[in-house]
Amino acid sequence: MNGSPGRYVLRTQIPIGRNEGTMAGTEQANADLTYVVTRRGKHVHHGRTLAAWTGSAIGLIAFILGAIAVVKQIWPMFWVSVALAAVALIVTVVLQRMGYGAY
Repeated sequence: MNGSPGRYVLRTQIPIGRNEGTMAGTEQANADLTYVVTRRGKHVHHGRTLAAWTGSAIGLIAFILGAIAVVKQIWPMFWVSVALAAVALIVTVVLQRMGYGAY
């Protein structure tokens, strides 16, 4: 147990063959994987939620517009893209609070 009630940590070392995973003259660190499982078997979304996709899409558009604005030196468009990036954060948080994000 890692100290949190209801959470178990399982560490497994992955066996690596003699010719796999290492380069000549290098040492390999321990290959530990950590899996966290709750007692209820809670589903992990890995970001596959409406809130994550919406925020990421708006943020991507904002950064693309900002990059174009900087290259072409269109400063009003740059500041619009900065505002759009802030909107992406706000939309993500609002959708998470509405229940469309991972808990």
